Amino acid sequence: MRVVYDRPAQDGGHHSPSLKCHAWRRVHGVSEPQWLLGHRCLADSARRTSFADVAVSGRLQDKVALVTGAASGIGAATARLFADQGAHVFGLDRDPAAPDVASGDNRITHLIADVTDRTSVEAAVREARERHGRIDALVNNAGADVFSEPLSLEDADWDRCLALNLKGTWNVARAVLPAMLAHGAGSIVNIASVHGHKIIRGAFPYPVAKHGLIGLTRSLGIEYAARGIRVNSISPGLILVPRIEAWFTSSPDPEAKRREQTELLPCKRIGTPEEVAYTALFLASDEARYINATDILIDGGRSQLYHD
Repeated sequence: MRVVYDRPAQDGGHHSPSLKCHAWRRVHGVSEPQWLLGHRCLADSARRTSFADVAVSGRLQDKVALVTGAASGIGAATARLFADQGAHVFGLDRDPAAPDVASGDNRITHLIADVTDRTSVEAAVREARERHGRIDALVNNAGADVFSEPLSLEDADWDRCLALNLKGTWNVARAVLPAMLAHGAGSIVNIASVHGHKIIRGAFPYPVAKHGLIGLTRSLGIEYAARGIRVNSISPGLILVPRIEAWFTSSPDPEAKRREQTELLPCKRIGTPEEVAYTALFLASDEARYINATDILIDGGRSQLYHD
């Protein structure tokens, strides 16, 4: 973190908070205990440093990160943000023609892999590891909505839901864990869902997979914690990703549907992919090194409502 103090002193110079604290003691001839002096210095710093004065960059500098489902939505936002923060980013997707892949951000290396196919996942992970020698972070974002009334669900849809939303995550985690364990460090972030916490009628079996994903997160996090690996998950609520925009558009009155969904949220707005990406960045970074086997809800508080 780089902290810049941009308010000049009376003489036009820039003084640090600690210097001002020492000056105060000299002028008043007061000797303070070290702990109290520290509190005064921190308070002075807080008063004189606004949020805009604090520039944070390079939070993943030179780390190697894999993001699945990186072609659009939360995955694309995460891949871009990780690259902004200095990471070597590999996006894993099965569709090379997706819009964000075609846009050609040369900071992101896109590899073709289907998370439900263990062989293709292992090949992609092997390529990333051969290029940089290690893997520091993985964001498991690939997945898909599969919603049905339980007794109307076809076996093929049950299999597809669990393959995409649960087994696919395990396929990629299983492929990167040996590299992380060899390095003695690593962070895995699984994108779960509010459906892993609350049940909506007609959404079966998606919540089954997402509950399982949160369980997978906790299990792996505890299993490998003593060997330097952290595994956490994020549970987004309603986020403006392309499939949600398509859902609005497919409604008889798209704007009415958008307003209806917005009004359900305590904050009266829908979340953005970038807001999820910043949480993934935090969890992937060393800032979160004591956070493990935990799920973070990002839903504007909606899941905490009993009734509204």
